[in-house]
Amino acid sequence: MPRIPAMTGALKTVYLTNLATARDRRVSMPDRWAAIERAHILSQPWPWPHTTTHAVMLRLGAKERDLVEVLGQLLRLAVGGIGSALGRYPDGNTGRTRVGINTPMPIPADLEKLLADAGIRTAPTTVDS
Repeated sequence: MPRIPAMTGALKTVYLTNLATARDRRVSMPDRWAAIERAHILSQPWPWPHTTTHAVMLRLGAKERDLVEVLGQLLRLAVGGIGSALGRYPDGNTGRTRVGINTPMPIPADLEKLLADAGIRTAPTTVDS
């Protein structure tokens, strides 16, 4: 298994802030989804945060009564943490069911910097946020 530094500092703060936004019922659903997608990108290298992110996505999908999203998140809950532990995850993937489970995606520049500052290497697919 790859050795990954602990999630700390600014990256952890941004991850937790996005996670809290996604869980906040006062926030619109589109904004909740946007926040959890950003949290997902940051969480992928760490098994527990990655799994937690998919659990929140499952709850959001259930709230919207989106069966496809719910089923996709159940699959991702089963394999996401294992993929993180093995260092096998698609950089930049937002974690939604509408995106292929192994599809790498461009990483917003601000998130790429947080990952780089934390010592996490990613594929060169950065986009401006």
